[in-house]
Amino acid sequence: MAKYFDVHPDNPQPRTISQIAESIRSDALIAYPTDSCYALGCRLGSRDGIDRIRTIRHLDDRHHFTLVCQDFAQLGQFVRVDKDVFRAIKASTPGSYTFILPATKEVPRMLQHPKKKTVGVRIPDHVVTQALLTELGEPLLSSTLLLPDEEEPMTQGWEIKDRLDHVLDAVVDSGDCGTEPTTVIDFSGGEAEIVRHGAGDTSRFE
Repeated sequence: MAKYFDVHPDNPQPRTISQIAESIRSDALIAYPTDSCYALGCRLGSRDGIDRIRTIRHLDDRHHFTLVCQDFAQLGQFVRVDKDVFRAIKASTPGSYTFILPATKEVPRMLQHPKKKTVGVRIPDHVVTQALLTELGEPLLSSTLLLPDEEEPMTQGWEIKDRLDHVLDAVVDSGDCGTEPTTVIDFSGGEAEIVRHGAGDTSRFE
């Protein structure tokens, strides 16, 4: 049965945030809100968490997982970013974008695309997520909470608790969050390629 954490959307309770972070460090799989929509998240090196996300979402090994980072300095530890790409990403973060970039050796191989050696990264504009990332001190390994054969991601904490209680360890609810997945931009080839149109404005990348 998943624990249910009710977090204030503007002033997250430090004790609650600490409890959530500690559960992640103990290999918990959580559902948490972001500025785009709910996501599944676990510890960066959690093989069990990765396997569980794949099972819940019916994903194959070509799926790009995302490292949800606190800030640009942290993002730069895990992906290689050249000068032009740096400017484009910097101008768009924090925000509802996921960027696919070449992974550094800091990224576990099991998270990288098997052929391209790339990984997704993003910096969310969400108070609760940022508080959790600050407490963790490292990125969250994440994937949009979009269930198989469903076109829309889940957006309500109580509904997630009700439907996924048996496969999650915790649900973080801070009220309304985004209802649309991130816009995904692939920079791994040097030029911006829009892979998915989502919550983020794509005009600067077209």
